[in-house]
Amino acid sequence: MKKLVRIRRVFQLFFLVLFIYILWSTTYPLTGLLPPETFFKINPIVMVMTALSGRIMLAGLSAGLAMIVLTLLFGRFFCGWVCPLGTMIDITARLARRDRWGRSMRTGKARLIKFGILFLVFIAGLAGIQAAWVLDPMVIMARFVSLNLIPAATQALDSVFVFAMTTLGMRETLIDAYRWLKESFLGIQPHFFAHAGGLFLFFALIIGSSALAPRFWCRCVCPLGALYALAAKAAWMRRLVDICRHCTLCIPRCRMGAIREDMTYDKGECILCMDCVYDCPQHATRFGIVPRLREKEPEHRTGISRRSFLLLLGLSLAALGRRVFAAASPPAGTPAGSGIIRPPGASGEEAFLDRCVRCGNCMKVCPTNGLQPLMLEEGLEGLWTPRLVPEIGYCEYLCTLCGEVCPTGALRRLDVEQKKRTRLGLAVVDRSLCIAWAHGQECLVCEEHCPVAEKAIKVVEHRGPSGVVVGAPVVDPNLCVGCGICQNKCPSRPDRAIRVFPY
Repeated sequence: MKKLVRIRRVFQLFFLVLFIYILWSTTYPLTGLLPPETFFKINPIVMVMTALSGRIMLAGLSAGLAMIVLTLLFGRFFCGWVCPLGTMIDITARLARRDRWGRSMRTGKARLIKFGILFLVFIAGLAGIQAAWVLDPMVIMARFVSLNLIPAATQALDSVFVFAMTTLGMRETLIDAYRWLKESFLGIQPHFFAHAGGLFLFFALIIGSSALAPRFWCRCVCPLGALYALAAKAAWMRRLVDICRHCTLCIPRCRMGAIREDMTYDKGECILCMDCVYDCPQHATRFGIVPRLREKEPEHRTGISRRSFLLLLGLSLAALGRRVFAAASPPAGTPAGSGIIRPPGASGEEAFLDRCVRCGNCMKVCPTNGLQPLMLEEGLEGLWTPRLVPEIGYCEYLCTLCGEVCPTGALRRLDVEQKKRTRLGLAVVDRSLCIAWAHGQECLVCEEHCPVAEKAIKVVEHRGPSGVVVGAPVVDPNLCVGCGICQNKCPSRPDRAIRVFPY
């Protein structure tokens, strides 16, 4: 009976379901039992590196540091028992019938890559550049769940119910269940997100990397895994073998390749999956708490050599030098500000980029679907950050959700009164396209939808080409907050006659 393995799988499924539930319940209104930033608060690489790059103290930083302390005691348990991305990798490997873990390449020194990535992330943080989001497993998983899984699942399930009720004539049977689901599970609007295919492809490549070796991502790439691996080297929880007959069965079956040829093992790579406990034909393998002073283990030279350290340091400084030079000498003709409309509560562009971890929470929770992920429109630094696209959805005047679900404070928490005064941009009327200005026809859609109490869009008299006097819109720059509802509702096609430009 593989009791320990089964217990581990129960924990994995529990934390995976909890992770998905938290993100699923992150919608309007916020009704979840746990705050949406729960898993991010216990992520030390996100919390520490964001605090380091922004030179700030983040709420919840202590939770991330507490995970490091637990790792010092129990080893790299997070990767094998908690991490939702690791669980997805295990599930897909099992579904693909990768049951015999030994049928794969040995990663060898390739596992040092993750330490190099962690080193670069740390150096970037010292330089004020937040780079933890690029390969952090929690962020990657959150983007997949919020921008791929939830929209696809809600749309698919809703379509199945509608098809069954309308085409198969099962309305009377399913209508009560459908109404209940629409008030709970299916009550989330299936938003569309630009570049969702690219986001899914990135996630699929990570999952598919297990074709090279079991948990290849965790072994060789994951920077969070590298951080835990360093802490786990001093862990008191360790693998103990009473009487080993050197059958070597555990070596090829170790999903992390943590067991060495001489039957010792690397604590930093062990994720406590407990498979080796049951793979041992002599039942001589177990795990126990052994204080550091009592350990007697042959020394093995592991980690990054001095030569590799100096090489990484040189490459990091060179990369940072290019960044500083580029920042100090912008190309001629470059506009002073970004052409992107950021969500409410975003501070300066540089500070926003350094604190945003690209988790997708703000985009998922936006009630109008107006927040969309950037690709490379603003360069690599802006990749997957949120932008407001008014033609898809506007910024709801009384909504403050995006700041409430942001785990790192990249979007400040605003109350409703603060939100009303927060300016995202300025609406500008193109009179050559406007129905009232260009054609002399009545159209006050933008003025009617303007949510500002004093109306940021005013109406003035205008004599059209036919000589008829009509009301035409003009924007009061002192009142406009750039919410984008006027651009969203403007009937002019294919181009909108009123557009919002960022400050």
